Amino acid sequence: MTSSTILHRLAATIEARKQADAGSSYVAKLLQGGQDKILKKIAEESAETIMASKDGDSQHVVRETADLWFHCLVLLSYHDVSPEDVLQELERREGLSGITEKAARNTNKTG
Repeated sequence: MTSSTILHRLAATIEARKQADAGSSYVAKLLQGGQDKILKKIAEESAETIMASKDGDSQHVVRETADLWFHCLVLLSYHDVSPEDVLQELERREGLSGITEKAARNTNKTG
């Protein structure tokens, strides 16, 4: 089992719940609420992750990061993007200087 297996299982569960009843599925409720509802949750979870880090509690950071990643998976589903797409992007960037990679993104933007 690879580390990314859980991401794929969660993504599959999220996909399966897209059409579920919002009254019985948290994922369906988020997705049916639209992008703004999902983004609000990501902002909330991001803030909670930051506060956990500021508190210096490693286990709290882990729990809040798990919440953040979960909600990011919901956002990916909303956009019909898979965790594999993100993992491939991370793999593409592996070994590149962050400064170099960011500069390449900026020069590839069309204005």
